[in-house]
Amino acid sequence: MTVQRQERRRRHGIAVIVLVALLATVGLGRTAQAATTERIVVNRFSGLAIDGYDPIGYFIDRVPVKGLPEFEAWQGGAVWRFHNEGNRADFLAHPEVYGPQFGGYDPVDVARGVTVAGNPLLWVIAGERLYLFDLEAHRDAFAAEPERFLPEANERWPALLDTLAQ
Repeated sequence: MTVQRQERRRRHGIAVIVLVALLATVGLGRTAQAATTERIVVNRFSGLAIDGYDPIGYFIDRVPVKGLPEFEAWQGGAVWRFHNEGNRADFLAHPEVYGPQFGGYDPVDVARGVTVAGNPLLWVIAGERLYLFDLEAHRDAFAAEPERFLPEANERWPALLDTLAQ
């Protein structure tokens, strides 16, 4: 093999590595990549829960609202952002109510016995609790019949939780 051919192969290999790294960084068009080995889904680059959306916003505004860096709190191994001080105080008083259930993992997948990170833009409030979903189809099926998924998800969650980092 000629030196020129070896050099072309080396450059091609480097280009492939760079492309794979770039695609992993941008998340292939999805929201920021989350660490799915944690008890609460967090952005693996920033440490933010639910990509920095204010968990109280889902309840009050009925839409995802980005939190602000000046209203952050550390709770449950994650950094949470809020739109204002009142929202931060409400969340810290009752994180079990306002935080996404199952740590932000898709409850349809949890019911199947697997942990798949939910997307903060695919959400439902059911029974005064916030649920995040990986797929629109999961969100729609859950919204139509939460009682179809919740018993199995609640039963499987403790065992799944034991497999996640503390």
